[in-house]
Amino acid sequence: MYDLGTDLDAEVPPGTNVLVSGPPLSGKRSLCLDILASGTEQGEGAIIVTTKDSADRVLDDFGSRVPLEDRPVAIVDCVTRQQGVAEIRDDDRIKYTSSPVDMTGIGIKISEFLQSFYQDRGIERNRVMLHSLSTLLMYADLQTVFRFLHVFTGRIQSVDGLGVFAIDASAHDDQTMNTLKQLFDGIITTQEDGPPSVRLAND
Repeated sequence: MYDLGTDLDAEVPPGTNVLVSGPPLSGKRSLCLDILASGTEQGEGAIIVTTKDSADRVLDDFGSRVPLEDRPVAIVDCVTRQQGVAEIRDDDRIKYTSSPVDMTGIGIKISEFLQSFYQDRGIERNRVMLHSLSTLLMYADLQTVFRFLHVFTGRIQSVDGLGVFAIDASAHDDQTMNTLKQLFDGIITTQEDGPPSVRLAND
């Protein structure tokens, strides 16, 4: 089982994908990072796909939660090249895609990291975070994002991982939210003025 960190007091089986949904500034990103950090502390792999912040900022924030030295922590950065920074190269910890529109590229980079952790390094437990689905939906239609997520969540299931996906609930209509929710095994709802709540499919 994967624990969801101290704030949530819940466990989910391997191969679970969870949607973290809430209004802006309700702590979705922070909560997702906490969920990943609680696994990193136990030697699990962490892969963070960022469509909003640079890899450096994400590593700073994650490193404030858990020491990163020699830990299997990787970032797929969909931001930096889009901002016009051309002179950057992939390394063991960070891989770059051209922009959040490049979902094929994002999928390839995630698979490369998962293969590196799961197959090459023998790390059997891996947590994957995507922040944020709302950015993808700004650039692509619902059908395209749904297809991408269908493959992505399936990949996490196949390696018995834990997927955590953040979305700004207030930015999308009910139809969009209900369509996307079909892909997930549970939903964590964040609130501006209260603790997050967890609803799992098997509850």
